[in-house]
Amino acid sequence: MQWRSFVAVGDSFTEGMDDPYPDGTYRGWADLVASRLAVDAPEFRYANLAIRGRLFPNVVAEQVPAALAMKPDLISFAAGGNDVLRRSFDPDVLVARFDAVIGELRSTGADVVVFRFADVTARLPGQKIIGPRTALLNRAVGETAERHGARLVDLFVDHEFHNPVMWGPDRLHLSALGHRRVAGHVLAALGVQSDPEWMVPPERLPSARWLAARAADAAWAGRHLAPWVKRRITGRSSGDLITAKRPDLTPFGLSNAE
Repeated sequence: MQWRSFVAVGDSFTEGMDDPYPDGTYRGWADLVASRLAVDAPEFRYANLAIRGRLFPNVVAEQVPAALAMKPDLISFAAGGNDVLRRSFDPDVLVARFDAVIGELRSTGADVVVFRFADVTARLPGQKIIGPRTALLNRAVGETAERHGARLVDLFVDHEFHNPVMWGPDRLHLSALGHRRVAGHVLAALGVQSDPEWMVPPERLPSARWLAARAADAAWAGRHLAPWVKRRITGRSSGDLITAKRPDLTPFGLSNAE
């Protein structure tokens, strides 16, 4: 199948953190997917509405109507990851709304890509809370995909994401290697050949000694955890002053993803 237009909806995962272009803006898996789809469709157009820090209700209220108005052939939807980190997380409400949103997107005739998230709990605090919430969301995503005929990308079963090199310095966002692997999975779900190098498992770094590991944990907490906690206390978000990097459907080719 040849897709002529693609709209990516979501949060930092889809915006492309932490996979920077040389100018400091973010590339990410969605740009990589768009560059590959453009090879088969010379007039291919792409929009990326994702903004870091967005909670599920914000994604639905702000991005879904815009995506529907563009009437694309392909839509990716990834949201809820920020919600599982919040004390206000309500699984019943989120699951019901997720099902309704995917049903609405699919009713347009567009192909829809959804994600079961990779396990990020190994090096983060709050594992006993975050783990069960993520498992619940992942289960709901799989059930919704089957019910509405969406294309499921199951990152949770890919154990390569247990490798720390797949993640950025904040331990929450993917590295460039991680984004390339996600792009490979998305293209596989679409039945499109990706760059084989994107799926080559990277080498695993040797485990740090206990003292070095604790020092790294302390440095991470000061640089990444403390600012995150401060934003929660003050009611701010990392995306408060950020706008979508590609708010309109515009031409996109391989040169855009380099």
